[in-house]
Amino acid sequence: MQKNTSALLQTYLQYQGSPFSDPGFSAPELQLSSLPSAAISFKTWHALEDGERLNRAQEAFLALTQHLQLVGDDQTDLNPDSPNLLAQLGAARLRAQGLLGNMAAIMSALGLPIPREEDTLGLVPFGASAFERKCRGYVVTREYGHWTDRAVRDLALLKTKYPE
Repeated sequence: MQKNTSALLQTYLQYQGSPFSDPGFSAPELQLSSLPSAAISFKTWHALEDGERLNRAQEAFLALTQHLQLVGDDQTDLNPDSPNLLAQLGAARLRAQGLLGNMAAIMSALGLPIPREEDTLGLVPFGASAFERKCRGYVVTREYGHWTDRAVRDLALLKTKYPE
């Protein structure tokens, strides 16, 4: 899954044109208020209770499934002749939904409440420029990778704490 997130980001950037497709492109300062950031210090992450860690990941992937749908819709409009990109975005959304199901099962097994799905996007500016939509897609694909890395780390920690 982690390999796929890296490939998705690279494919996404390739189809957006300059400056996104320029070698070494990175814009860590770009964020979306409707998408939780995965950035957290190791010390803070490690100090989180299992339930809080799972709850944050669950909320992030709920938001990511909605954002990945929006990015897919944007890219269908901006890059209609990019079946590889559109397929990767669709697959990422399905993987995020699958991970949500797995996390919900783990939370249920641990007796933890499962967050209910909310409309994290709210009002989407449909008049957003092509550049704004490309920026939004960049942040979503980047954060999808970061959250996937974090979820893998979270689940590995749980596996060691609760073997079978």
